[in-house]
Amino acid sequence: MKLSNKDSVPLDKFIDYALYDKEIGYYMSHNPFGSKGDFVTAPNISRLFSEIMGIWIITFWQSIGSPKKFNLIELGAGNGEMMKVLIETFRNFPDFLKSCQIIIHEKSKYLIELQKKRINFNNIIWTKDIKKINKLPSIFIANEFFDALPIKQFIKKNQNWFERHVNIKNHNNFEFIDKKFNMKNFEKKIQFNISRNQMIIEYSPDAIKYLKSISNIIKKNNGGLLIIDYGYNETKMKNTLQAISNHKYVNILENIGKADITYNLNFNFIKKSKMNVSHHYDISDDLYDLFLDPKRQYSCAYFKNENDSLEIAQNNKIQHIIKKLNIRPNQKVLDIGCGWGSLAIDIAKSAQCEVTGITLSENQFKYCTQRAKELNLENQLTFKLMDYR
Repeated sequence: MKLSNKDSVPLDKFIDYALYDKEIGYYMSHNPFGSKGDFVTAPNISRLFSEIMGIWIITFWQSIGSPKKFNLIELGAGNGEMMKVLIETFRNFPDFLKSCQIIIHEKSKYLIELQKKRINFNNIIWTKDIKKINKLPSIFIANEFFDALPIKQFIKKNQNWFERHVNIKNHNNFEFIDKKFNMKNFEKKIQFNISRNQMIIEYSPDAIKYLKSISNIIKKNNGGLLIIDYGYNETKMKNTLQAISNHKYVNILENIGKADITYNLNFNFIKKSKMNVSHHYDISDDLYDLFLDPKRQYSCAYFKNENDSLEIAQNNKIQHIIKKLNIRPNQKVLDIGCGWGSLAIDIAKSAQCEVTGITLSENQFKYCTQRAKELNLENQLTFKLMDYR
């Protein structure tokens, strides 16, 4: 990315340029780690941190059945110190190490060379694209990785939303400017009501892409993800953007390419994100068919008689709810968190009314939409994939 032909750029594009430009990017040209660098991370303070990480990884490997072949992927290995100590720890567990294919995801050629010099182990693959890794069970570890990804900032002023940009007309005096932003369109695009009860939003498109990719890999091949990072857990987001050089806070817009630009993760947002729902519901349909009734209901059934089957008891529940609601023809019903659509479908069939079901799960949305089509209920029944929180 080049800045010379632009008057202003969104904040995330500016951060991406400052950190990852091939010519001047902060992480692309020098070693920022340690007492002689700009900041110190936990693996460089004490090897105990990495050893504890190693024990967690081995324990998690055992919890997923100790697969004979699996991937251990470190996202952004820094100067290689953590992986160096991890491998030294793994040598005490030969069965684990024999099963493990170590992969480091790193985009900086400079840091890759630094890692290769520090880590004394031949069986390591470096990759710039995690989507290209093999189809083995995969354990991902990310120590201070996500806080180094570019973010967008949105600010609410006088009931209007603005996106933060950087004015780069004068290369000797960069400044922040805020441009009016269509938050509704953005929320439709990301399928998440991110602005609810917020005055400022920090959002990393790259982080969401990584989480989706990792979630899909884990869903298909088994595995897990451990994130260790600076962050906070409050529901209200806040401005946490900062720059660090020589172990001190500095101006973000000065000395471009010579200071780290970072932010604090909002773990509450990560937990509430769509990936959390996908982890539970966007998995193989065969799994749910093993233990749910044919309508795929997973809330409490209503057994009128002790000999009722699960299918009958679940149907009893639906009919009991419809009767209690006293739903009449031509009324409109909204089913929030509609699951696999059984309640919405039966309401539409029995009460002759319009029903809208909404879900966060892509699998549930596709299943419900197909069921409505098969039952010729498309004129009465609508399902939507959207965030209702």
